[in-house]
Amino acid sequence: MFGKNSPQPSTRSTLSLLILVLFLLGSFALPSFNLSRSQAHAAGGDQTKFRRISTQFIAALGDPGATSGSGAQSWGLWPLDPGPRGVELKNYQRMKDAGGVAPARWKFDGTDWWLEEHGLIMEQPTFPLLPGKYVVTGAQDVTAVLTIHPADRNGDRRWELDKGATLYDVTHLACRSARYTPAAVGGSCSPANAQKAAFPVAPGGAMPPAEGCTKQDYAVLIVIGVGVED
Repeated sequence: MFGKNSPQPSTRSTLSLLILVLFLLGSFALPSFNLSRSQAHAAGGDQTKFRRISTQFIAALGDPGATSGSGAQSWGLWPLDPGPRGVELKNYQRMKDAGGVAPARWKFDGTDWWLEEHGLIMEQPTFPLLPGKYVVTGAQDVTAVLTIHPADRNGDRRWELDKGATLYDVTHLACRSARYTPAAVGGSCSPANAQKAAFPVAPGGAMPPAEGCTKQDYAVLIVIGVGVED
């Protein structure tokens, strides 16, 4: 999804290439928000200011056609591109022998692990996604402000996109990600059981299952700015 250590272009992450393009372009033009490297007011009379940030990534769950919804407490954030920090499936045993510590120094959790579309084992995102406003895009034609509301008394966090944007509109389809957890209490759920021949996964396609695991596919949103207080 996001990148990998191997220099082979055939397996280079789609999002890592996107980040390179954004870097080469310099200031990424977002006229709807007039978002530059300095703070700027959002469109539509919203007085929230936004600050450009180094690219981050949201792992999101929801109806692709929805413009708002609940359950954002189940969304996570990768503050760093997890692709180049990932581990190839063929190197899983090596990581296991190293005490579950990846070369990038993150710790593998055998009860809760992630894969991207090239078959890279990724570090977990940070949960939950904090309340606030995020400028998100899927590198399609839409850039929108995502609002994550504080949790209500039941712990539920609502989310909403402005300008009528749907979750699909701001999903980077070429990037696939899935979370794998044991299908049974105390059961085995290992990357060794992943279907290596099923990678890479086509844009928009479902991630492959792994024997003994429950799989949850997540949409990936690219974050290029965040709301800031005056």
